[in-house]
Order: sequence, then C-alpha cells, then structure tokens
Amino acid sequence: MRAAKGPASLKTLSVVIPVFNEERGLDALFGKLKPVLDATGMSWDVTFVDDGSKDASCQVMRRLNASDNRIKAVFLSRNFGKEIAVAAGLSYATGDAVVIMDADLQHPPETIPLFLAKWRDGFDIVYGQRDDRASDSPFRRLFSRGFYKTFESMSGTSLPDGAGDFRLLDRKAVDAMNSFSERSRFNKGLYAWIGFSSTGVDYHVPPRFDGGTSRWRPRQLWHFALDGIVSFSTVPLRIWSYMGLLVSMGAFGYLLVFLTRTIIFGNEVPGFPSLLVSVMFFGGIQLISLGVIGEYMGRIYDEVKGRPLFIVADEVGIAAQGQAGKQAPRLPTSAA
Repeated sequence: MRAAKGPASLKTLSVVIPVFNEERGLDALFGKLKPVLDATGMSWDVTFVDDGSKDASCQVMRRLNASDNRIKAVFLSRNFGKEIAVAAGLSYATGDAVVIMDADLQHPPETIPLFLAKWRDGFDIVYGQRDDRASDSPFRRLFSRGFYKTFESMSGTSLPDGAGDFRLLDRKAVDAMNSFSERSRFNKGLYAWIGFSSTGVDYHVPPRFDGGTSRWRPRQLWHFALDGIVSFSTVPLRIWSYMGLLVSMGAFGYLLVFLTRTIIFGNEVPGFPSLLVSVMFFGGIQLISLGVIGEYMGRIYDEVKGRPLFIVADEVGIAAQGQAGKQAPRLPTSAA
C-alpha cells in the first residue's frame, strides 16, 4: 500500500528545465509556470540548465534570476546533450519532488498540479503521457513505435507508451538517478529501470512557442535510439554470435554437398561469380559484427577514461543561497 506524501506545506518542489537556444520562449514559459507553482502552496524553485546555448538564453536566465531569486541557472561549458543536461539539473535539484520539463512550452505547466496530486497519493514517479502524436511526422511516429517495441523486446524494460522527459520524481528517485555516472545515458530507460511506484497523467501537446518543429533530426534520433539499446541490452552482441554459428553450420553443410558431388560426378571447377558473392557476403557479415562490437567497445572506452559527466562554467542563484546543489557536479566518477 502506498503511503501519502503528507501536507503540501511541509514539502518543497524543484523544477528542472534544460535549455538550448530558447531565448524567445523563456519569458513566456516562466510567465505561465510561476502562477502554477505559486498556486501549489509549496516552497519552490526553478533550475534552468543551459546546455551551451549560442543565443541570448543566458542573459534571459540571468534577468529572470534578478527578478525572482527562486530562479536558478547552471551554465554548462559546452553542449553536452539533453540527457546530460537533465542529469546536471537533477544533481542540483533540492526539492522533495522534482519536475523535469522542456523549455519550448510543449510541456504545459498546468499539468504539474496533476503530477503533484498523484505524488501525494503515494506514487514516486509520475510521467506525462501524450494524448496524441499528431504534431509528429509519420516517419517519426513509425520510428518511435518501432523503437519502443524493439527496446522492450531486447532489454526486458518496458517504457510507458507516449511518456517522455516530462515527469515528476520523488526525492528517492532523484537520488537513485544521481547515483548513475554513465555517459551514454538514456534517461527514459533509467526512469523505468530504477523501479519505484509510477503512474501516468495524460496531457495535450501544444504547439511550440515559435511555431517551429522539433530540433531532433533523423540522424540524431538514430544515435539516440542506438544509445538506448546498447545501454540496456547485449542482445546485438548475442545476435552476431548466433549469426556466426548459423553461417558456420551453413558452410559445413555446403562442404558436405560439395564433397558428395565431387565423389559422384568428379572434380568441379568453382565459378567465379559464386566465389565473388561468397567473399562479399562473408566480408559484409564480418564488418557488421565488428561494427556492433565496436559500438560497445567505444562506450566502454568512454567510461574507463573517467572524464566528468559535465562541466559547469557558471552558476546563478545557487552559491548565494547556499544550496546543497552547489556540490552537485561531484557525481560519482563524474566530478566537475
């Protein structure tokens, strides 16, 4: 039986927002977010994590902090990617509950009270579930469905349909996420892997504030999917072990056929086309298998170097308030 989280007045709420070139939407985002957070009756703060923006996002965040000291900002030294930016934000978050959301207004702040209601009912993780994917292209919808099914079948970890980064994490779930130091991160998989009681809340995805489309390109989506599968499954390696066994059995079978035909009909001169096809086929099999092994070895290489998970260039509103998040970059094996 899940235990209720207690009265809201005794709890604190942190909001983590990764930012990359969002200068035009930050004021609108905070304008919608602030009244929602005030209405919760909880003590709250917002931590923006600038992931190496090239526009004026940094200046906007500094201005927001000057107008409200509950706004904090962490500026990473370069673009480390959204997954790492979320990890950085979680390491700075100090609330009893932490909400992760995007800065493009496609994660409506009005959903946060619904998250909190489920959290107070005893759920440790409350994730937002898109009620439709009409804003996505047919290619992206097809890619997404295929990836989720492939990921679940290979890793044994089930990902909620329509769930993304928009979610609330209880403090113990945040602490569990902060214990991970891996660099090839797939946060959606990690949220599911850590367990804890979880439930979903439906929400409608509004248009982006600037009327644009997602910045994720097909090549980026492919690498993201590859990171997810390789981080949670060794099935690709096992597949090529089975493939090697299958090819060996086929070669042995062909050897028996060749020997039988030679004994019955005499010696045959092999044809050049069949030889060329065989060499190209087996060469391709070897290269693909080496590529799969290389994907895993490359990630092992990144891990053993022990470089920081992220590097903080500057902070706003954190040191002055003496937040525990000041020590956040000192993650296990990932100190900045």
